[in-house]
Amino acid sequence: MDSKVLTYCCPTQIHLGIHALRTLPEIITRLGAKRLLFLTDNGVASTEIFKLVKNILEEQHLPFDLFTDIEPDPSHTTVEKAHQIYEKNKATHLLTLGGGSTIDVGKAVGILAANGGRIQDYEGIDRFPNPPVPLLAIPTTAGTGSEVSGSCVITDTDRSLKLSIRGSTLNRAKVAILDPLTLSSLPHHVAAHAAMDAFVHALESYVSLNANPITDAMNLYAIGLISQNVRPFVANRSNLEAGLQMLCAASLAGMGFSNTGAGNIHCMARFVGAFFHVPHGLANAVCLPYGADFNLMASPQKYARLASAMGGAVHGMTTLEAARTAIDAIRRLNGDLGIPSRLREIGVTENRISEMARLCFEANYNRWNPRYTTVEDFQLLFEKAF
Repeated sequence: MDSKVLTYCCPTQIHLGIHALRTLPEIITRLGAKRLLFLTDNGVASTEIFKLVKNILEEQHLPFDLFTDIEPDPSHTTVEKAHQIYEKNKATHLLTLGGGSTIDVGKAVGILAANGGRIQDYEGIDRFPNPPVPLLAIPTTAGTGSEVSGSCVITDTDRSLKLSIRGSTLNRAKVAILDPLTLSSLPHHVAAHAAMDAFVHALESYVSLNANPITDAMNLYAIGLISQNVRPFVANRSNLEAGLQMLCAASLAGMGFSNTGAGNIHCMARFVGAFFHVPHGLANAVCLPYGADFNLMASPQKYARLASAMGGAVHGMTTLEAARTAIDAIRRLNGDLGIPSRLREIGVTENRISEMARLCFEANYNRWNPRYTTVEDFQLLFEKAF
């Protein structure tokens, strides 16, 4: 039987470390930026980190326009407004300071600036022919890995759907700066939800049907970093060393799932978020134990290694015993971070379960998920999680 040829790609240049923001002037000069569209959200715009980045731009005498009207799960109308400012003021580059929502808006604006049309035109995989305009991303959460991922998610409010726009080699930041100083103002719950988003990225990429030795190494290391650092980081966002490790883990996991695809957990969370306006990281975290348990029988050896990466004492156990300890460790991690254990606790109503199950199956995550999942399987998963 012929084996599948797999690939790995991550064209983003990453600057990482405490005070890595000091490299911003050098990066801007190297990129040859003439005018920036600087995107952030109103919350970040009130922080000291925003003031620091703004001062750096002003000291460089680099013209920039500021756009701060970015909401969680950003809409296509937000992308259109930001794009209009980009075109009106003839910007040449994009700078994002924020979480996944802000970076995704920056990606979407870059696609429109280079390709025209509406962002809805590019839903799916590799639908835009021209490379987006260059994006410099500074993440302020350790979760989405959007700075290095090949996808962005934008809400089409006309259809109440989340658009997934993917470009394997094009839809990533040109440069990313990972500096834990950007995380210091994160609220506890946002830090926890973002961290579990990164964990799900790493887990689903690790067990994906498209996984390969390169992504396995990155994802297992990311899982280890998260397991070792997420509790002290969430407990104290001023713990810079833990914050740096979490930023690195989020980027590693973003590189992983961009090459392998995600799985059932992401698929379920996608529709929970779309229907009930639940933050993406929280939806992922609540669905995580149920989706992970469902997939265990498809890849027990990998789950056993997952348990070890999470710090489990699995020596002397059978593969299946070790694998099951991974599910227990996941539940404990959620509990320690204050993640609710049921979908009903985050606003999901039972009457939408059948519809979400159908949409999950139609989204065809079976091309990545290690265990084939029917509509009935999704129905049972949602019911167990509810």
